[in-house]
Amino acid sequence: MSSTTWLAGFQLPVSPFTERPKLPDNYTQDTWQKLHEAVGAIHSSISIKYNLEELYQAVENLCSYKVSATLYKQLRQVCEDHVKAQILQFREYPFLILLFLKKINKCWQDHCRQMIMIRSIFLFLDRTYVLQNSMLPSIWDMGLELFRNHVISDKQVQNKAIDGILLLIEQERNGEAVDRSLLRSLLSMLSDLQVYKESFEQRFLEETNCLYAAEGQRLMQEREVPEYLHHVNKRLEEEGDRVITYLDHSTQKPLIACVEKQLLGEHLTAILQKGLDNLLDENRISDLTQMYQLFSRVKGGQQILLQHWSEYIKNFGTTIVVNPEKDKDMVQELLDFKDKVDHIIEVCFQKNEKFINLMKESFETFINKRPNKPAELIAKYVDSKLRAGNKEATDEELERILDKIMIIFRFIHGKDVFEAFYKKDLAKRLLVGKSASVDAEKSMLSKLKHECGAAFTSKLEGMFKDMELSKDVMVQFKQYMQNQSDPGNIDLTVNILTMGYWPTYTPMEVHLNSEMIKLQEVFKTFYLGKHSGRKLQWQTTLGHAVLKAEFKEGKKEFQVSLFQTLVLLMFNEGDEFSFEEIKMATGVEDSELRRTLQSLACGKARVLIKNPKGKDVEDGDKFIFNGDFKHKLFRIKINQIQMKETVCRGTD
Repeated sequence: MSSTTWLAGFQLPVSPFTERPKLPDNYTQDTWQKLHEAVGAIHSSISIKYNLEELYQAVENLCSYKVSATLYKQLRQVCEDHVKAQILQFREYPFLILLFLKKINKCWQDHCRQMIMIRSIFLFLDRTYVLQNSMLPSIWDMGLELFRNHVISDKQVQNKAIDGILLLIEQERNGEAVDRSLLRSLLSMLSDLQVYKESFEQRFLEETNCLYAAEGQRLMQEREVPEYLHHVNKRLEEEGDRVITYLDHSTQKPLIACVEKQLLGEHLTAILQKGLDNLLDENRISDLTQMYQLFSRVKGGQQILLQHWSEYIKNFGTTIVVNPEKDKDMVQELLDFKDKVDHIIEVCFQKNEKFINLMKESFETFINKRPNKPAELIAKYVDSKLRAGNKEATDEELERILDKIMIIFRFIHGKDVFEAFYKKDLAKRLLVGKSASVDAEKSMLSKLKHECGAAFTSKLEGMFKDMELSKDVMVQFKQYMQNQSDPGNIDLTVNILTMGYWPTYTPMEVHLNSEMIKLQEVFKTFYLGKHSGRKLQWQTTLGHAVLKAEFKEGKKEFQVSLFQTLVLLMFNEGDEFSFEEIKMATGVEDSELRRTLQSLACGKARVLIKNPKGKDVEDGDKFIFNGDFKHKLFRIKINQIQMKETVCRGTD
């Protein structure tokens, strides 16, 4: 055969193709025999007497001479015969299950090793003929197919193998040590053979489900909640480790879901009813953290935990608020309880907004179950913190306490009640000069303004303005008094209060001594001279004085109310007076006078002696000046006896 090619105008002769030399007779048969012997040696795990390169070349030669199809069929048949022969050793296998599994595993490992060697010899066949025929499995896949069809798909072998694997896993779950590498190898074999899901996983998950269903029922009866939750966590970790160590990764999701459902999902309500209150009561932070983390894994777990969390707050909070015997400590207990739940939300519940919002709703619900009282007690608590003599806290700590109080204040509905009591206590602090700190007072006012608006605090701010203006007035009055011909013996200080800003005080007419009356008139002349058209109304109930007295022990000073002052001044005229005589001389209203005399004759600092003795002041009682009075202090404050019930309503 000849041909001509034209190139650049020249005619070049091309030599004819040489024909492929004919193979010697019997070459194909002899070569296959050699290859067959090599495959047999591999299957028998004995040495191959031919050079591997020589065998590889032989395969390439056969493929070159168009006998690839025959070669593939012959190889498949040899491998199939070998694999078929393997099944006999597993039927009616007399050994223990562990030995059976080891034998299956060895057979599989040997098969894989053999197929790798066989493929290396027949690599040319695999990369040319097999690659070009999409219907044919590669030599490696052919080996898997043969092992699957003739070994693992045998029902007797498969059942015994799966039974054995499940038994080992059960033993491990019961705390026994097992051969994990054997399990890993066998389960990897099932995955490689693509029978893992149908032959193993389905049964494995069914048995897991039954195991944990029974375990959950049993342990919920036997164990306390923290111990049970710890066990659930341990089981989840164990199963997670099982997936990493020997199970197929695809099993992870259904396996963990099964454990969560049977150990948690089926018992959510029971766990909470049995243990949540105790964990919260005892502030078991680590156990609550674990509960939240576990419940968050289960569908609906967080929601049911939220509901029980809310119920706990409402129930616990109600016990603080509704019991009158706890009124003395109510606000402090509310603050402590709020600190506690805040800490639990932050540390255990990962600052979850749902838990924060429901906590706020729950606080608002229980704190308003008892109308007005919490508002009153919160106002009194603030008063106790802002009053002079409060050495419990630094300025920074006081600021933090006021911030916490404002959080509790937000929950109460009776803010008008709070305002009424707060105004009354603020008035007392301002008028008696007993505020711990003007800065703290103004800080609290600022917080209330921010929370409730300017209208809420306008009157309170007016009280502060009155006090500032009063100071200026008194500077001017003292200058005015210096120009008087007879300034008198009494040092008078007056606070000018705008009626609309301050609490409503009931005016009480009393009999002041002549010097007091004279001084009042001097001040009235001074003030109205500067502010014509204004009206002054003296509030005797708010008056207070410092009196000097002499006893056998020596001189003392008394901080007393105006009513106490009027009573004590009588004893400049005599040593003994009856109740009726004191009432006539002072003009103090009956019940107020009885409380005043109680404070002077029945309290800790008994300046007067009551005859007859007793706690209550009765008609006909006589009061005698106590010349033997003793006290370790030089200046003594004699507190008024408080009325048993304070009545205060919200004011506009």
